[in-house]
Amino acid sequence: MELMVLLNALVTRLLFVLHSLIGVWRVTAVKKEPKYWLLALLNLLLCLETGLTLKFKQGRGYKWFSPAIFLYLICTVPSLWLLEIHHGTQYCGNEPGAVQVNVSNQDFNQSRDSSHGNEGTDHHIIQTAKVFVNQLSTICETVWTLALHQTFLLLLVVGRWLLPIGVEITRDQLSQLLLMFVGTAADILEFASETLDIEDVRKNYALINAILAVWTWSMLQFPLDLAVQHIGCKASASARRIPSLLLCRYSAELWNIGVSLFIQDGPFFIVRSILMGHFRIFNQMLVFFTAKNVLVVTLQLYRLAVITLDFRATVLQKSRKGEVCCCPCEPYEARTHATGHQDNKMKELVAFPPKEESQAPSEDH
Repeated sequence: MELMVLLNALVTRLLFVLHSLIGVWRVTAVKKEPKYWLLALLNLLLCLETGLTLKFKQGRGYKWFSPAIFLYLICTVPSLWLLEIHHGTQYCGNEPGAVQVNVSNQDFNQSRDSSHGNEGTDHHIIQTAKVFVNQLSTICETVWTLALHQTFLLLLVVGRWLLPIGVEITRDQLSQLLLMFVGTAADILEFASETLDIEDVRKNYALINAILAVWTWSMLQFPLDLAVQHIGCKASASARRIPSLLLCRYSAELWNIGVSLFIQDGPFFIVRSILMGHFRIFNQMLVFFTAKNVLVVTLQLYRLAVITLDFRATVLQKSRKGEVCCCPCEPYEARTHATGHQDNKMKELVAFPPKEESQAPSEDH
């Protein structure tokens, strides 16, 4: 096993575990109940996945799916749910930052002076760490929750970058996937922070649960790599039905459209429309992002129509010519290579015509 593959696999999963434990710690501190530390046991699933991946896959990833990202979601999402639902996360002081900085500096100076002649450097480090943790506990709950949301999405992107890739995905496909994840993470963060910060939404417990459910549903696209990988076409693809051929040729594009319509922009548009239509909640950002969701859904439907018409025209053209050598689902490069090979073969036949095997016997005189 390569050293860098092993290092990336272990370091990335360690970051996932540490961030999940920070979320559990915040839930325990907010709820004032130690029983919520049981949420940390979910990280055992991630440890089990690490061992199995190192043993059977030599630390590399799987095709179309990332179990490490999926288990990271399982470990972190419950903590964010509890923090958002808790009533203490609704409001925050106007200027908590300045007071916290002054108190923090004072406490650090006191801890340094008190540990000067006591137990040396080790005691000073321990006291400094305790003061630092105590000051982190005094930060406003809304700031903590938003910071956990932001670092959660950043770790999903960075973690997917650091995780070793499998043999089925190329570096070019990984770069495309990461760029997609960056835009997706920004939209998801905007949806959660923009809707849950509305005061009328905070007063409706059922509405908070519905928004968090849609937010959780949108997070399920991160473990999947289907948006950049094509389904391989088999030799018997020409005997399939038209929908199967369409999926075979445009699998990545269709998956990208499906994610936008059914996992992200579509559900986001429905939630925002309900907020404005049924609950009469209006603000400038809500209207803007609703219009943005409408535009994206419309463009994705237009893209789907373009793909379908292009595929239909290709099938009709081949059926008129009577071509059966190339399946419509084959990639464009493969079909071009096959056509060029046939053209070269025809040129050779024209340049060097085959000799006639049967000739009339000459008459003997």
